[in-house]
Amino acid sequence: MSAEELNLLPKEAISLAGLKNKRISLIGYGNQGKAHAKNLRDSGLYIIIGTRNPQCAQCDGFQAVSIAEASDADLIIIALPDDVQGNVFTKLIEPNLRDGATLGFIHGFSILYKTIEPKEGIGVVMVAPKGPGVTVRDRFKAGTGVPALLAVHQENKSTTARDIAIAWATGIGSARTGILESTFQHETETDLFGEQAIIVGGLTTLIKASFETLVSAGYPPSLAYIECCHEVKQVADIIFEKGIAEMMADISNTAEIGAYEAMDILDDSQLRSKLQTLLSNVQNGTFAKRLVTQQIKSKRKELANHEIERIGKKIRSLMLQDDE
Repeated sequence: MSAEELNLLPKEAISLAGLKNKRISLIGYGNQGKAHAKNLRDSGLYIIIGTRNPQCAQCDGFQAVSIAEASDADLIIIALPDDVQGNVFTKLIEPNLRDGATLGFIHGFSILYKTIEPKEGIGVVMVAPKGPGVTVRDRFKAGTGVPALLAVHQENKSTTARDIAIAWATGIGSARTGILESTFQHETETDLFGEQAIIVGGLTTLIKASFETLVSAGYPPSLAYIECCHEVKQVADIIFEKGIAEMMADISNTAEIGAYEAMDILDDSQLRSKLQTLLSNVQNGTFAKRLVTQQIKSKRKELANHEIERIGKKIRSLMLQDDE
């Protein structure tokens, strides 16, 4: 596949120049925000952190200020949870924005669903690495990077927002592997659907339901965990490195043929209908509304108390011993 098909930013466009002599701030210091801040600093850029709890950022050597003070910058990267961004923006960020500033988003949620609506003349850009913060940081330290989606929703007064976004993506290391041009809508809708349908929601549901099926049938929980949870990483690693077809070639013939049998049974009209429901809820804003208004009940405690977690801790401890 060519660079044009991937919509890759050409190498000649990659530069840190857009942030030269610019005041950069990052609001929020969670896993993703922390990685961006450290990578930008290691790329030679000065960045301040806006947070209500400055201890962590200060321990990492950053200047930590109030969110209101951090909002007075040329690039303000908002690295807060999606469901709180709107309120924080309205109360603390927007009143302190300098004329012609640029807002940076790591995910397009708040702009797509209009929980944040910046005024004309304020730049609105996105740099969304396709990996968790720890990976963004580790890959950068290893001399490579995580590919990122880049989008410009709105230019600033001086029409420098795009250059700023390119410099930001370059500074976190994404240019080392690839910066793919996208839109806030495409990034947000595909990201939310992927998380729900497979990466987190679908995968967790399959693991848990398969574990419960074996245990209910009388099989030892430890064996059920190994087969339905532990071995997932091994297969996922092959898919990550080689793709689905090569994964099939790398497993046993029995496993491959069994997979085709299962695919025919599991992939039916009911599954496709449920996937379409998830996508529709993302597209029409139903999920976003339920998230922001806190209508979706957390199941973290329920999962933590599930038998799969109890037996999983024991199995994982054995595996760690083997690694040592």
